[in-house]
Amino acid sequence: MRSSSLLLPKPPFLIPAFITHFVHHRLYFFDSLVLGQLILLCVRAVDSFVMASNEDHPHGDETVGGAEREIKRGITVMKKVIRDRDRGVLIKVHWNEGGQLIEPNGSTLTSFIGALVRNEVPITCDNWRNKQLNEAKDKIWSEIKRCFDIEENRRDHCLKLAGKLLRGFRTFLSTTFLRDTEGTFVDAELPSKYASLISPKEWETFKSKRKTQEFKSVSETNRQRASSPAYPYRKGRVGYGRLEQSILTKENSSETSLPAHVLWKEARVGKDGKIKEDVQQIFEKCETLSQSIVPYEDTDCRSILSRALDVPEYSGRVRGKGFGITQKSLNIKKQKTPSNKELQQTLEALKAEVLELRKERERDRAAGFKDTSDKDSINCNFQPTIPEGISPCHLYLARPTYRMVGKGKVHNNLGELLHTKPLPTGSLKVSVDIALEKDALLPHPDDVSDATLLGDAIGSFVAWPTDLIIVGYETPTKSKAKDKGIAREIESVASQKEIPVAKKTEISKRTGAKKKNPSKYRACLHTYLETTDISDGCVRLIPMDGAIFGFEYAEPLGKEDFDQILYHTQLSVGVINTYMRYLYDKLMGPRGLEQRFSFLNPMKTNLTEMIRKPDEVRTYVVERFMADTDREKLFFLPFNTGDSGHWLLVAINPFKEIVYYLDSLHNDWTTYPAMKTIVDTIIKTVRAQRKIQVPKRKANNITWNRVECPRQRNNIDCGYYTLRFMKETLLMDRTDIPSDYFDEYRCAYYSKDQLDEIKEELCQFIIELQVL
Repeated sequence: MRSSSLLLPKPPFLIPAFITHFVHHRLYFFDSLVLGQLILLCVRAVDSFVMASNEDHPHGDETVGGAEREIKRGITVMKKVIRDRDRGVLIKVHWNEGGQLIEPNGSTLTSFIGALVRNEVPITCDNWRNKQLNEAKDKIWSEIKRCFDIEENRRDHCLKLAGKLLRGFRTFLSTTFLRDTEGTFVDAELPSKYASLISPKEWETFKSKRKTQEFKSVSETNRQRASSPAYPYRKGRVGYGRLEQSILTKENSSETSLPAHVLWKEARVGKDGKIKEDVQQIFEKCETLSQSIVPYEDTDCRSILSRALDVPEYSGRVRGKGFGITQKSLNIKKQKTPSNKELQQTLEALKAEVLELRKERERDRAAGFKDTSDKDSINCNFQPTIPEGISPCHLYLARPTYRMVGKGKVHNNLGELLHTKPLPTGSLKVSVDIALEKDALLPHPDDVSDATLLGDAIGSFVAWPTDLIIVGYETPTKSKAKDKGIAREIESVASQKEIPVAKKTEISKRTGAKKKNPSKYRACLHTYLETTDISDGCVRLIPMDGAIFGFEYAEPLGKEDFDQILYHTQLSVGVINTYMRYLYDKLMGPRGLEQRFSFLNPMKTNLTEMIRKPDEVRTYVVERFMADTDREKLFFLPFNTGDSGHWLLVAINPFKEIVYYLDSLHNDWTTYPAMKTIVDTIIKTVRAQRKIQVPKRKANNITWNRVECPRQRNNIDCGYYTLRFMKETLLMDRTDIPSDYFDEYRCAYYSKDQLDEIKEELCQFIIELQVL
């Protein structure tokens, strides 16, 4: 082990200074011979120092036999780094999203590590994992931290890079000095250039290892494999990380990374800018695969690039990304191939699920539901099973918007009549207890009492469409604050009577009420989708009322959107918007919350739009804000960052000029400066249009609050977290969000059941919309 740290060759400045001193004082007692020898010595010393100050990557003409080749470049000594260190200046280094060194100063750190490892570790070391190297590794890391501003968690990367550079140095020595032009071993002397780094004993040991048959066999195998690559890398020493950085900078892209196959292709473009045909073919094959592979159905853990190349793959390798990228850093999990036993269990579970669905369908038919074709049977086949007997329920209407209008009890008895008359097809008998909308038109007017409005039917029986009845909820016996003004006097006499707990349990047993299946609606939606043309590329349109986003349109949902809900993958903007309509219909409308909360369309306000079309984004948001300037209102903006589709929530109160930032990755708004700049500009514009006078020193006093919200534990839950943040804020009915989040919902992370709740609500809502 070497005891010296990174030592620079000392410049032979003492002798020239000595000469200068005597010449300056006219001390000519040297005779001409002594003076000439002294000058010659100085010239040689200066030449040696200049050679040692050059970069380290020799390129020279070869000589015959074992003679030392002409080396034009000297040993890397990193003088600038050492000067900065001596002045106490730490050099800042930068990393890309995958943890690779990039510019500025990425290449500087790489060269510095190379110089360190050549000084601290002998070339006779063949095993970088040898524990005897721990002291040298600690020394290397300590020296790096003395010179560079670098985090402790980068130690592993730097030391792996040091091992890679040491292997490269050994290969360079062997290829340059121990082989002739035909690849035959040459017993060369220690190169004088590296005499300060390599002792004669180390050099002899190094040569002897290269003479063994075992090394020759391995070396020949590697030489043949590397001699004629099918798709050669053409970017020299740039590396994938800095290549990716240069491409994104040149294109002025808001993305932070490129797909592996795109980067792989760019790395094989020559200086003339031409792409070889075979490289282009592999790239096009990758593009086709990326469009055709469905993530949740994919059991092959190989990357798209690996599949396109169709070559044996090393374990843990990530093609097309370069040094420092691992499957762990990209969160690639190797999928286990299910065993025959597991496949059999899955098959049995599916059979049981299908059998249960068939039984439910038969019970529905026995209850007198309309039996229609599979294409038209959504109202009876895919609605919640209504227990036999009397059950509390919520009553909904679908026009003009889907909303809950009342509460009551559904009577599901075979042969049930309404005022001695048969019930309309597809409907059940319902007793109305509470009217949330007194003026709502009854779906089937009561001919006996001449009632046409829901408020007129309180305390009586009416016919209600089965698909608009949601069971499983108890009718409250008193008005609650969150019901927003449902007066006690509008409840029926029957509903005002308290039911003892024992009696409730008895009723539940008699009516056969079951615990809700947590995945029931997803199973129903999945089953129904198989009977439609969605899988053939068709889409369904979700109507969006103008009050939701400020303009009326239809949100298209395709197979990939439905699959995101069914198979728990990253959510698209279409799914996010659909859930916001669900919140508008189910929470905001019934509770009158549209006066205190509103939504901004994420398609019009994502990071890409903010960068490309900032004026359009400002115009849209300002118009939304100015539509409600007379009262305090909180606007929800589900914000997509564009990097791998990450979602976060920005909640804006333009009246108080407060912005709440909720990011399930626990970043802050400085991560996205373009977003903060535009939001601040919008608030200032609204302030000006409202003619609010603010002192100049307070013009930028817009409050940004970072909320310590629950934190996601993987790379796909961000969309579900964003939806829960909006839902929980609406449930709390608060336009201010505490910095440590709401006490009622505070947790480290959301459980699987809490995320499944979002998916169940989406599936149920899509089914109830009858758009399929």
